[in-house]
Amino acid sequence: MKMKNKMSILLVLSLSLLVVGCRAGSSQQLHQQSVKSQNSANHMDKPVIVIMIDSLMNKPLQDAIQEGRAPAMQYLIKKGQYFPQVVSSFPTMSVTIDSTLLTGTYADQHHVPGLVWYSNQKKRMILYGNGAKEALKIDQLQVFNDAIYQLNQVQLNKKTKTIHEELADKGKESASINAIVFRGKTEHDLKVPRFIANSNRVPEQLRITGPQWFSYATFAQLDPKNSWNTPPWRKFGMNDEFSAKDIAFLIKQKKLPSVTIAYFPENDSSVHKKGPTQLEGIEKADQALQTVLNAYGSWEQAVNNAIWIVMGDSAQSAVYDDRQAATVDIRPLLSHYRIAKLNQPVRNDDQIVISANERMAYIYAINNNVELSDVVKFLQNENKLDIIAMKDGKNNIHVTKGKTGKLLSYHPGGKFIDEYGQSWTLSGEEDLVDITVDNNRIKYGKYPDVLARLHGAMNSHEGRYVVVTVQPGYELVGESSPTHIGGGAHGSLHEKDSLVPLIISGTNTRPKTLRIVDIKDWIMQLVNE
Repeated sequence: MKMKNKMSILLVLSLSLLVVGCRAGSSQQLHQQSVKSQNSANHMDKPVIVIMIDSLMNKPLQDAIQEGRAPAMQYLIKKGQYFPQVVSSFPTMSVTIDSTLLTGTYADQHHVPGLVWYSNQKKRMILYGNGAKEALKIDQLQVFNDAIYQLNQVQLNKKTKTIHEELADKGKESASINAIVFRGKTEHDLKVPRFIANSNRVPEQLRITGPQWFSYATFAQLDPKNSWNTPPWRKFGMNDEFSAKDIAFLIKQKKLPSVTIAYFPENDSSVHKKGPTQLEGIEKADQALQTVLNAYGSWEQAVNNAIWIVMGDSAQSAVYDDRQAATVDIRPLLSHYRIAKLNQPVRNDDQIVISANERMAYIYAINNNVELSDVVKFLQNENKLDIIAMKDGKNNIHVTKGKTGKLLSYHPGGKFIDEYGQSWTLSGEEDLVDITVDNNRIKYGKYPDVLARLHGAMNSHEGRYVVVTVQPGYELVGESSPTHIGGGAHGSLHEKDSLVPLIISGTNTRPKTLRIVDIKDWIMQLVNE
């Protein structure tokens, strides 16, 4: 997801009868790969198992451990290393974060801007599945195509290699289990049922490229027995138990490849509904993790025989429980512009497109007569807006906030060096993004790695647009975007959305920085050691 929540791809599609039992090859074909996979596994000391628990956060994880509800994660922490504050990508939406994890780059290089965005080239909105309200208004065949095919095969920058592609180049195998972003070099045919293929807009077979071992909810299972886990009431296989059982299958069959990347998606939904303090989703994820560890016979054997990386993707901040107080609607601020409608093609006289991603949004000026600086001024009338950013013709990024005349301008390269070794040129009010500068050294505050992450979003795709985020407690809304009143939401640059825990066991090493963007290089080093 966002994929946020990640399950929404399948749930949204199901509303228009588009979620179907596609599968990548047959079980027999998957078994035929086993000899090669086992050989590759036998030639490496420890395979790497990466488990991403959606919306896992430090404080509720510690609470769950304290209450005895997360014994598996507690065990891995005790036997390894624990880092409570790892910086996510931006926007803090799963589809963008997944792309960062797999490519080791921010959005300016991997080109996946968010769950919802506007393609200037195609002159249409790109939506990967964003809730039931939007499902009633948008073209579900297009969502199906974008989420299942376009995301991985077209929109994810082909010049930026994924972990799966780099491993394949080195003759090593990998696995993807319930990951939304999965591009690799092995071809798989997703078989599309006739009632969709007969629309003449979706072929009978969708050929995608993924890793050698590919598992994706109802569309593909590694363990043939796991197909029972894919009915609608089991979220079509987009659940923690499905992911765990397919990992366990690889372990028990001694087919575990060099790297396995798996997603436990259900905690995200629990946090969205009940807020960041809930523990049920963590307890459920831990039970699934126990299934994986038990596949080794004992947890001690699991730690001795594999490198374990268990982490969150993004955090969530609590949303106020009063709808009128919690939601920030951008449309009234821009009411004198013609705003494109969600359920209609963009018209020649449309001026503005709004793509809301929970606590952030892209606002596009699609008419040449609309000045971005004017859009920014109108947005500044709302004091709940946290970060308002635009890019000028010289690629300088200008940052302001609601109800302030302050301005910060910056671009990459220059005399100011941040804590990650990145260099910048700055002018204006640094406190707008809570950074301090001392002897040309930049220290970040409540917006971790804000300069690089915001730069990534501002250069992630074509078009003229403004990026906005909203203060903690609030959520941006568009025409039919989902809201999480009294629950949790994410998307912004704020630390409450951006900091996630990382558990490492089976190795004494760690990424060069505590950022998701640096985890890919570290994994590749682990495999090559």
